[in-house]
Amino acid sequence: MPSGRVHEAINLTVLGALALLGLEMQGPAFWEDPRLLPFALGYLGGTFLLSPDLDLAEKGVRASRRWGVLGLLWRPYGWLFRHRGLSHTWVLGPLTRLGYLAFLLALLYGLLQGVSLLLGASWTLALPPWPEEALWAALFGYYLSQWLHLIADGIFPDHDLKRLRRPR
Repeated sequence: MPSGRVHEAINLTVLGALALLGLEMQGPAFWEDPRLLPFALGYLGGTFLLSPDLDLAEKGVRASRRWGVLGLLWRPYGWLFRHRGLSHTWVLGPLTRLGYLAFLLALLYGLLQGVSLLLGASWTLALPPWPEEALWAALFGYYLSQWLHLIADGIFPDHDLKRLRRPR
């Protein structure tokens, strides 16, 4: 199986090829597409921060080291999912990492709300509105980065179906 560096090199090569293809097809207008930045952020986030290898609970794994000290927060994720198990599936795997990240952010939000109540302060979280197409572009970029990782690991879309059809 490829190392983390190889996975990253594959993903960055494909991203560069996609950029060249888009530039060739659309010309300079390609850089003005409002979906480009969300796609690239989703893709790079999926490549470097939300790698399928976060299911390795061991200390010092490249996928969790990218988070620095916060990499410790991904240890329970590794305990929940065995390596190349559910977390290495085509649809649910990336969804488990997004769900786990949402859970961590909700915990942080709750903690900050609790501290602000103790201090007698109040605040609200105001997120800027995102166009729906930007969210879809970011999600597609994220999933594409995950799928490239799985293909490099030799896991193809029909992987789970083959396992289900196999007699026990």
